[in-house]
Amino acid sequence: MDILETIVANKREEVAYQKEAVPLDVLFRLGSHRFSRQPVSMRQALEESSSGIIAEFKRRSPSKGWLSPHAKVEEVIPVYERDGAAACSILTDSRFFGGTFGDLQSARSLVQLPLLRKDFIVDDYQIYQSRVLGADTILLIAACLTKERCKHLARVAHQLDLEVLLEIHEKDELSHYNDDVDMLGVNNRNLGTFHTAIENSFRMMQFLQSELGTGDEVPLFISESGISDLKEMNALRAAGFRGFLIGETMMKNGKLFNY
Repeated sequence: MDILETIVANKREEVAYQKEAVPLDVLFRLGSHRFSRQPVSMRQALEESSSGIIAEFKRRSPSKGWLSPHAKVEEVIPVYERDGAAACSILTDSRFFGGTFGDLQSARSLVQLPLLRKDFIVDDYQIYQSRVLGADTILLIAACLTKERCKHLARVAHQLDLEVLLEIHEKDELSHYNDDVDMLGVNNRNLGTFHTAIENSFRMMQFLQSELGTGDEVPLFISESGISDLKEMNALRAAGFRGFLIGETMMKNGKLFNY
């Protein structure tokens, strides 16, 4: 199995255990107060932001190992907000990325920014879980879902007032796009090999615009991974991207680019 297949297989096992340990009705009772909170629109925040930066909190990567093993949400996330991030992405996968559910819950209590739960979502249960944890947006990864499953999960997310960021890497994954997708992310990292090349965003943009068009009726385009400086971000903006998900560079520097 490649890296993505290994991660998804493990995720299915994790979710099966979580559903048994905390059935959906119990999850509802434990998180009832969260459902009264109106999620914040990440798409709107990106559209209105001068930076467009989605600053990510993650401690490790399957390809590079530990980036910042002792990083604390309470020390990092408020700095992202202070420095002008439009949104934050919180890794909640523990085994491969060093994240926890507590990281997302803590972030929710610390900042007003929209929060993306970044994980490998394969089951409805995880979407309800995301709402309880305080997420505003969920990530759906085309490479680990069928088109039908992606459409179903996106619809469930909208029923819970959560926005959807669909992540693709290749042109043929555009077929996963559906009416419940709010933002479309191009991952510059191949999740099978974890090789990263920012050129992938520029290559994919021509397909996005020709297939989906431009304007308010299409999803907001986001470039993900491998962005290391302001020059690259500005070039991506000129190409048509309005959001920039930046993780490893932010975690290593502990601050946003001086845009």
